[in-house]
Amino acid sequence: MIELRPFATLGAANHGWLDAHHHFSFASYYEPERTQWGALRVWNDDAIAPKTGFPPHPHQDMEIVTYVRAGAITHKDSLGNMGRTGAGDVQVMSAGTGIQHAEYNLEDEETRLFQIWILPDERGHAPSWGARPFPRDDRSGKFVVLASGMAADTDALRIHAQARVAGALVRAGESIRYETNPDRHLYLVPATGRIRIGEVEANARDGVAITGEAVIEITALEDAELVLVDAV
Repeated sequence: MIELRPFATLGAANHGWLDAHHHFSFASYYEPERTQWGALRVWNDDAIAPKTGFPPHPHQDMEIVTYVRAGAITHKDSLGNMGRTGAGDVQVMSAGTGIQHAEYNLEDEETRLFQIWILPDERGHAPSWGARPFPRDDRSGKFVVLASGMAADTDALRIHAQARVAGALVRAGESIRYETNPDRHLYLVPATGRIRIGEVEANARDGVAITGEAVIEITALEDAELVLVDAV
């Protein structure tokens, strides 16, 4: 099954400083057919105005992956962690037994990011935070795993879930393949560009929900930056 979820059909809330679009039910947006996709619970497409952001707030028992598309986000939490994550790079926060954090755009430009929430394999993990750069050139023509709880993904940020978040850059006219198990749940979003998977074409920021496939082949109709979640 390959289901297109066009950007125009997503939930949306514009708070002035934050322009948010929700692939899944979140906050005041509720769509019973889009509450989660396997263990993937949230995929928010956020634009954060300069010198604004999310003040301190709590989380518990959730794996939160932030993929920065443009600008940068600065993180600070109750464990004493602090760091700045720039465009193309990734940060992860395991909320575990409980953590408070703040996320601010301290830049002079708008920050655009995907925030992805994945349900953990079990409750009660120790909370943690981490970030690292992932040079975009390393993703040219292939998927690179950015965050994962899978044992084979040793060069990725760690999360407590049998899931992975991967990124790729594909030039127009070129194709890449991704192998998985048919019983897993894949969710693919082109951050930029236009792609085709089978008979389905997706534009930038559309969502594509996939299950029942052992191999997917993605063809770029325009230069495309891809973000993929593969979850149970």
